[in-house]
Amino acid sequence: MTAPLDTTLDRRQWLQFALAGSLGAALNPALAQAGYPSKAIRLVIPFTPGGSADILGRAIGHELTLAWGQSVVPENIAGAGGSIGADRVAKAAPDGHTLLMGHVGTLAITPGLYPRLPYDPVKSFTPIAWVARVPNVLVVHPSLPVKDLASFIAYARANPGRINYSSGGNGSAAHMTMAYLAQQTGIDMQHVPYKGTAPAVNDLVAGQVQALFTGVPAVLAQLRAGQIKALAVSSPQRVAVLPEVPAVAETLRGFEADQWYGVVGPAGMRAELVARINAQINAALKSPAILERLQAEGAQPMPSSPAVFGQLIAKDLARWGKVIKDSHMTL
Repeated sequence: MTAPLDTTLDRRQWLQFALAGSLGAALNPALAQAGYPSKAIRLVIPFTPGGSADILGRAIGHELTLAWGQSVVPENIAGAGGSIGADRVAKAAPDGHTLLMGHVGTLAITPGLYPRLPYDPVKSFTPIAWVARVPNVLVVHPSLPVKDLASFIAYARANPGRINYSSGGNGSAAHMTMAYLAQQTGIDMQHVPYKGTAPAVNDLVAGQVQALFTGVPAVLAQLRAGQIKALAVSSPQRVAVLPEVPAVAETLRGFEADQWYGVVGPAGMRAELVARINAQINAALKSPAILERLQAEGAQPMPSSPAVFGQLIAKDLARWGKVIKDSHMTL
């Protein structure tokens, strides 16, 4: 009579093989990341809802959700120039399931204004993908007797301290861009900070202030209504949404001060994982839905490598740090 099989031994061997396979996947980056994303991805947007960062972040998140079959959940964590939300991501696990929709303000300006940030803008993050650039536009109230950038600079030099310019707050992109223009031209103007871009635009339209240098989307409706005048854009070349408006660089060679947005993750993310997310975001930037959204925001898609995005962060960190230092800005 044949003896029965020892199925206990078979199950024990199966468990050993299964455990060995799991350990192998954990030790092999390619195997470990083959199932990414394995759960919902948290995309932290470090500003309040409704702004360009929020709109672009949600649009990118939607495209990634469709591509990966896992939810990309936008989460607005605002405060302290975006540093509160950025700190949450800096302290997260580097597994690609917590990402940050970064902005020039969060990653390159805020570090110069808040010397005791709980994170390092370079060491605490992994650059993943440059998403878009948004040009700033210099706009003035029609009562200001200027017709272009050259006459604006000439008027400011002849009338030091008489031009009041608004911004969305101390240290905002609008504040920094105008301060940069003032440094480059040696003009003296008075800064009037507001609690947000909307009231800064409203008071420009009302004539309470004379100038503003802010993102194109914030003033496009007012420009089209003829309530304010556009003198120049901050990008190296003219932009499609305002083709008749010259670039500042046409008057001041080398001037560039666009806002930009991009995705970063916590420090320590594996190169293979970064490459996978980067490729998917770059693919999303070519989709008709994203291109339509970017055009509506006056933005330009910027598909590129993680290395190029990292170089941009480092360059603007140094540039805006110098502007802050030379302007003696404090918060």
